[in-house]
Amino acid sequence: MARDHYILYGGEISLFTRKLEAALRFYGLPFENAKLGVRGGGGDVAMRAATHQVPVLETPENWMIADTTPILALLDGRIPARRLFPAGPLGVLVHVVEEILDEWFARTMVHYRWHYEQNTRAVVSMILGREVGAEEAREFPLAQWGPRACRATGTESLHQQQMAEEEYHALMEVLERQLGETPYALGGRPTAVDAILLGGLRAHTNADPVPDLSGYPRVVKWDKENADLWDGSGELASFPESSSVARHILQVGRDQYAPFVLGNAAALAAGEKAFTIETYGEATSYLARPYPEQSRRFVQLRIRDQLEPEEQRTVLAWLETVGLQASFAP
Repeated sequence: MARDHYILYGGEISLFTRKLEAALRFYGLPFENAKLGVRGGGGDVAMRAATHQVPVLETPENWMIADTTPILALLDGRIPARRLFPAGPLGVLVHVVEEILDEWFARTMVHYRWHYEQNTRAVVSMILGREVGAEEAREFPLAQWGPRACRATGTESLHQQQMAEEEYHALMEVLERQLGETPYALGGRPTAVDAILLGGLRAHTNADPVPDLSGYPRVVKWDKENADLWDGSGELASFPESSSVARHILQVGRDQYAPFVLGNAAALAAGEKAFTIETYGEATSYLARPYPEQSRRFVQLRIRDQLEPEEQRTVLAWLETVGLQASFAP
């Protein structure tokens, strides 16, 4: 017999767990949190979901599903009145913006957590349930994983750390202005973009000691006053203009994400373990990873399989104007 609610397995300090948590609230779905920790774990959940990563969602019919973007696609089908990826070309725009946040801006979250000792100590203390010293925090297994993750995602150098922070603060400035005009990042109702933005705030930047977001009072209020308790009303800004937040992220996507994702694809095709591209004027090394390639494939499949021919032509022309055709054209 099916349950009447979902179970979210993940961690309080996990970006993508908090993203999915916000999304479940946007959908108005009943769910309970079941902690697994940031890196997941063994046992039945990992075996059934075929991953040690979090989050994992257990559905009322007892399915175990991992990866937030496909999960949101499933839930859109179940709750179409509250879908977080709109139909048609606007849904592609939302998906592209979400993809850039997921696969590019997320590296800033990793940087803040593991390059600032006070953040690392706070997180390790939370996990252990007691205050720890700097040395003990550095020796904690998850803290040792952190610097490796920073190297893999290109924030090892001081220049890249500074640029990642400037990039994030620029996003917060745009979001601060947008929230003075609309209740959500892309207009009068939420999308998957709001879910990932709230996930970052709640798991990282508005929870850790660094950075200080007090200069963005609307953003802080948006997070703290349960922006994800949505009443189901509102309209989105139209395609292709969208909102200032979307335009800002698309520009970063063109300038920074696109060289990264195309470099990653080329490295994977060549069987290379790492690749180097120019990021913010500096030659920067990245680990070649299968997931960014798989993830952008989801966008390509949306364009190929969910749009009418005329809509496809419109979207491909739009991708060319924003400099992302090579990244997302099927």
